[in-house]
Amino acid sequence: MAPVIKALRKHGFFVPILATGQHRQLLDQVLQIFRLESTWDLNAMQANQNLSELLGRMLPALDRHIRESKASVVLAQGDTTTVLAAAMASFYAQVPFAHVEAGLRSGRLDSPFPEEGNRRLAGVLSRFHFAPTKNSRQALLAEGVNPGHIHVVGNTVIDALLEVSGLFASVWPEGVPALRDGERLALVTLHRRENFGLPLQQMLGALRRFAAEHPETRIIYPVHPNPNVEGPAHEILGDTPNVHLIAPVEYPVMVGLLNRSYAVFTDSGGLQEEAPALGKPVLVFREVTERPEAVAEGGVLLVGSNPEAFLAEAGRLWNDPDHYRAMAQPRFPYGDGKSSERIAEILGSAFLTANPSACPSFDNETASVP
Repeated sequence: MAPVIKALRKHGFFVPILATGQHRQLLDQVLQIFRLESTWDLNAMQANQNLSELLGRMLPALDRHIRESKASVVLAQGDTTTVLAAAMASFYAQVPFAHVEAGLRSGRLDSPFPEEGNRRLAGVLSRFHFAPTKNSRQALLAEGVNPGHIHVVGNTVIDALLEVSGLFASVWPEGVPALRDGERLALVTLHRRENFGLPLQQMLGALRRFAAEHPETRIIYPVHPNPNVEGPAHEILGDTPNVHLIAPVEYPVMVGLLNRSYAVFTDSGGLQEEAPALGKPVLVFREVTERPEAVAEGGVLLVGSNPEAFLAEAGRLWNDPDHYRAMAQPRFPYGDGKSSERIAEILGSAFLTANPSACPSFDNETASVP
């Protein structure tokens, strides 16, 4: 959202920032990187809370701030509980809600959980659907969304990545030895709720086998602090010499790791967009994905939680140079770095001018880096 906020302010909008406090550590350092300050901070997170409790705290506080600020439009990005709460509060306050990254669908309500449910519900309550791709637009149309309310703009995550990737290309996590000549870095993230339990244990076991079979490989895994992830990760991988289990890293460090990585093994959504833009092959520990575009273009492969499928595909990346080169081409199906400007122009036409102009769109079939 940082580039969106900047673009809206450049176009003449007054844009206060309401932070709920979800993902606190990530939020604080990203605000600092992009030189932004939150106007209000709900600090809503509590230890051992469940999703219903979190939503119950957020909703009345968001409702109050939306009403008191006399907002013309409310924007939120993605599929977190924060987004669902913002969409509901905007609807109750009768203020238009603009959903950034609208229309992502896996086709399974339980995967990813709860994100698929959050974004579907938010979509019902949205007035402006800022879809990243034509596939996202088609998903919204299939759900009966008014075509005039859907705008294909690309994904703002690519705007942010392209803005900072050069600045942080050489950033490295503190306490981790530098790569030696000939070592290949595999960046790993695993944290999805639907993978807790046996699927996660199988994935971690597969990573352990891969590390043993490829001692020239360095695996760096920023481990999510959730006990359902942290415990199994340290139990299964903790004594593997070429695996570094580290605390969650700040955005500059993640960008630096992405730049240095040979490949990415993940169940994350955002990395499925960011890594292809930097030409990094991605193996995704999911059965389905709401981001099929990079799969179709050849930069991402789904391996599920099947250890043999992962080991086969990872081994092919490591042992077949032609296959690696084919997957390692930079791809931009999710944006060209101009998504935020398109959003600002569309909202400017809707709220700041008497005669709305034609709305710009993102054609992901012909996208290129500026």
